[in-house]
Amino acid sequence: MCCNCPSSFIKFLGTAGTRFVVSKQIRASGGIWLFLNGIHVHLDPGPGALVKSIQSHLNPQDLSAIILSHRHLDHSNDVNIMIEAMTNGGTNRKGTLFCPQDALDNDPVIFEYIQDYVGTIEILREGGRYRIGEAEHLLLEFDVPVRNIHGNVQAYGMRFFASEGTIGYIGDTGFFEGLINAYQGVELLVVNAVIENQMPGVDHLCVEDAIRLIKGVSPKMAVLTHFGMSMINAQPEIMAGEITQVTGINTVASVDGMTIKIGKQLAISS
Repeated sequence: MCCNCPSSFIKFLGTAGTRFVVSKQIRASGGIWLFLNGIHVHLDPGPGALVKSIQSHLNPQDLSAIILSHRHLDHSNDVNIMIEAMTNGGTNRKGTLFCPQDALDNDPVIFEYIQDYVGTIEILREGGRYRIGEAEHLLLEFDVPVRNIHGNVQAYGMRFFASEGTIGYIGDTGFFEGLINAYQGVELLVVNAVIENQMPGVDHLCVEDAIRLIKGVSPKMAVLTHFGMSMINAQPEIMAGEITQVTGINTVASVDGMTIKIGKQLAISS
């Protein structure tokens, strides 16, 4: 565990969205590391996830689970190496991989031999509820309230039920009204706000979508992440400030390496 990190936290190892920002590494693309209820979880380990974890003094062998929201490379590219690192090169079969079924199908993003390294594989489905850990005092639950709309792949967001509060991660999706009901009750809402303005046929959330979601869900804090080029050009911190003014809800733009302390008060550190 990082000696500088608080007891429960979410760390953004990367904030890049779309193939162009990822392939040029304008922003890092390592996904999100969560430490909740004493359990380490890596969510959406995109390109550079292993490197960013090590640079952040986070030990992959501490992981109990790796979660893929969907199979696209900016969310799954480093899943195989992260499983190998979590299991010490496959010598310590452990942990759980959570992923949609199509991440394992005909063109699997998780290599077949790597699948044997993890203790269990659980398939994400709409309405499913899942557990990480076995000991009562080290147990983290999350659910998949609704399937996202994201092209022809199976894509999901999730709600993590930590002792300090509920954290929602919406992930990649086009906007639909069901998202607002699905994420009611979360204290912290992480939104993949990929594009500045809506584009026909593009299943990603824009700034206006983020406003509707944040206003409708009404969390204590919202965090924008997973930025494409149009959002980067618009300056995410400016967009977050405008969303705060419109919604009255504290909204921040994530940056690579940002940590959010999870507790009675949500606090941000670099």
